[in-house]
Amino acid sequence: MSESEGQAVQGSAPEKERGPSVKIPPPLVPLVVLGVGLAIDFAFDPWGSPLSASSRYAIGAALIIAGQGALFAAMGRFRATGQDPRPWEPSPELIIEGIYRYTRNPMYVGFGALQAGVGLVFGCLSPAMLVPVSWWIIFHIAIRHEEAYLLQKFGEGYARYLETVRRWV
Repeated sequence: MSESEGQAVQGSAPEKERGPSVKIPPPLVPLVVLGVGLAIDFAFDPWGSPLSASSRYAIGAALIIAGQGALFAAMGRFRATGQDPRPWEPSPELIIEGIYRYTRNPMYVGFGALQAGVGLVFGCLSPAMLVPVSWWIIFHIAIRHEEAYLLQKFGEGYARYLETVRRWV
């Protein structure tokens, strides 16, 4: 075997672009926090029942529909641009149209609405009260990495977007 056959040729294959350093899938956070909230309410019932059952169902259903709407709208933008919605994958272009004109994180907002809505449908307030905890965790495991990556990749264009569109709602 010649010397060149036994060595990898440097530069022969382009290095795969890296996305943000997100290690934990963000949808797991509201799922786990929902479970914690349900467990708190079933074990301790800290809130009593300030809402009637019909009110809880109506508000819960509205939140579930809104959450699903935000998720479908965001996924539609990803599909339309041919991008992968997984936050650890590279972003070939900024998505700033559609629902992304109103919130920088419509999927995470949608997950929060689903968490609160499902909790209310089950007659529990703790999952709704814990949505800020879910968002705080998601910020630390995903959003801060995503924003740093997008700012480094897209520079001034993303900086302008950060100034004009809210992170949440």
